[in-house]
Amino acid sequence: MRPGSIPLCMAALIGLGANAPAHADDAPSFDRPGIAFSTGTLPKGRFAWEQGLPDFQRDDDGGARSTQYNANTTLRLGLSDTVELQLATSPYNYLRERNDDGGRRSRHGAGDTGLALKVALPSSHDKFSWAVLGAVTAASGARDFSNGATQYTLGTTLGYDFSERVSGALYFNLDRSDGEDTWAWSPSLSVALSDTVGAYIEAGMSHTDHQSTTSVAGAGVTWMATSRVQLDASLDWGLDRDSPDLQGGIGVAVLFD
Repeated sequence: MRPGSIPLCMAALIGLGANAPAHADDAPSFDRPGIAFSTGTLPKGRFAWEQGLPDFQRDDDGGARSTQYNANTTLRLGLSDTVELQLATSPYNYLRERNDDGGRRSRHGAGDTGLALKVALPSSHDKFSWAVLGAVTAASGARDFSNGATQYTLGTTLGYDFSERVSGALYFNLDRSDGEDTWAWSPSLSVALSDTVGAYIEAGMSHTDHQSTTSVAGAGVTWMATSRVQLDASLDWGLDRDSPDLQGGIGVAVLFD
């Protein structure tokens, strides 16, 4: 992932795993935190707000250290029980840099804004669920927090429930921007620790044309503070020299009837 870009597919598995389409009496299927997006969609007419408080990325490269904080925001609206519309942006970002000679500087500004359509696909097996998400993200942000060109995204998450409390997912994604393709994939395993607390582990790999492959691995937790409010925390570590050293964040997701 390029610094400052906001791919709409960088959403999440909730701690309870990759879910089938949500229904009125079910816990909401949020797309925070993590690499993948959930296989669930919001019921028709329901609205969700998912907010980083903040998300962050830290990189230390030969004595030059950068830390970026992002107020990533995703607004979701159920168009039907299997289709939803998403609007994603980052209205405020803060970048702090320090070089090896002690120099420091900081910058702030808004990020790019994108529109996405997410569809939960039919499944003949009650333990298997899957969804696709297509998005277009405009380079509307400040220079330091923008992808620099329109980005087109197509992703899918495949989910499988091994038991009532353990589930797995496999995520694939393609971004195309300024003539370059970025491929990403991520396996994850989620466990419901209780009726309100969940945890997951994940790994992720990304490759952009003419650039080195990057990989990360990490974990996260979620807590359903109420039946409509989820709090989350996550952290991924870079596994190679070209990956960010750390990335993650804390956040909240709220479902509105």
